Amino acid sequence: MTRISGRIVRPGAVVPGHVEVDGPAILEVTGDERHAGDDVIVPGFVDLHCHGGGGHSFTLGDPGAARGAAAFHLGHGTTTMLASLVSSPFELMRDAVTAFRPLVEAGVLAGVHFEGPYLSGARCGAQNPEFLRDPSVDELGALLKLAEGTVRMVTIAPELPGALEAISFLRDQGVLAAVGHTDAAYEQARAGIAAGATVGTHLFNGMRPIHHREPGPVVALLDTPPAVCELIADNIHLHPGALAFAARATGPDRSMLVTDAMDAAGMPDGEYELGGQEVVVADRVARLARNGSIAGSTLTMDAALRNTVAAGISLPDAVAMASTTPARLLGRGDEFGAIEAGLRADLVVLSKDLEVKRVMRAGEWL
Repeated sequence: MTRISGRIVRPGAVVPGHVEVDGPAILEVTGDERHAGDDVIVPGFVDLHCHGGGGHSFTLGDPGAARGAAAFHLGHGTTTMLASLVSSPFELMRDAVTAFRPLVEAGVLAGVHFEGPYLSGARCGAQNPEFLRDPSVDELGALLKLAEGTVRMVTIAPELPGALEAISFLRDQGVLAAVGHTDAAYEQARAGIAAGATVGTHLFNGMRPIHHREPGPVVALLDTPPAVCELIADNIHLHPGALAFAARATGPDRSMLVTDAMDAAGMPDGEYELGGQEVVVADRVARLARNGSIAGSTLTMDAALRNTVAAGISLPDAVAMASTTPARLLGRGDEFGAIEAGLRADLVVLSKDLEVKRVMRAGEWL
């Protein structure tokens, strides 16, 4: 039995008290105004969009590198994550799901996210244009058959030929379909949501910008339930004002924090690689060498939480965006993502300044 004391962040509130952990699960949460202490206890972070970290990348489908990236982010409080790949040839996508399936079965990863290759050439950002193609239900079907449940999310530009059919196919297979890297008009984005898309991939980034006569995908995603909007809270992809606006417009149940981190997260400035393209990192900012496009991030989820609170979002709402909402979206909110009796004991102990002090996963301290 383990007791952890502090200011416990629960849905909608911060409650001084204790978390009792028995084995891998939370046994009880009790209030105690007098003896809780100053530590802040939050549920383990759930990152549904991450390409790597700590010098390790998910994007090449290497299981050793995947373990290294997951371990790096676990040290920053991310107890559940998807491994995100970028636009790639079918062969790499096929090999990656096969290589990562044992890691999903072992609980190292919660699944795979394909950010591409079914994306807009006009809004591809740091995606390699060489690998972009129209959505194919046949290709997706072959991947899902190989994956045996490993693929959990696919990002698609809804305006592409065959996109709506592909989105509906993913929905019917229990895979999250995300709208992203898109030049869609407002009506096209809404059609994608109507077809079954429930995620907006890094809102604002890789999308046609808002115009008052053509709202585009940003307004469609913000204003259309049940779409949940990813937000990269690194103060680089989004100005804090844009972050706060989006979080308030959707509420914590329809926005979630993601890192979009690449292997350079936690590493020195220098030269890196993403999807077969050279990336230069300078002062924490990753950009493609060939055209200066922002290429992923060097963010960790604990920093994203701090930045979101600094932008004016309440701590309970920011924690919901970092843990509870993505866990629910993944279909696993009854297992983790909140500090409630019976859920898995995935906990992060933070200082009063929200710096990571300790991380627990399934009842065990790192």
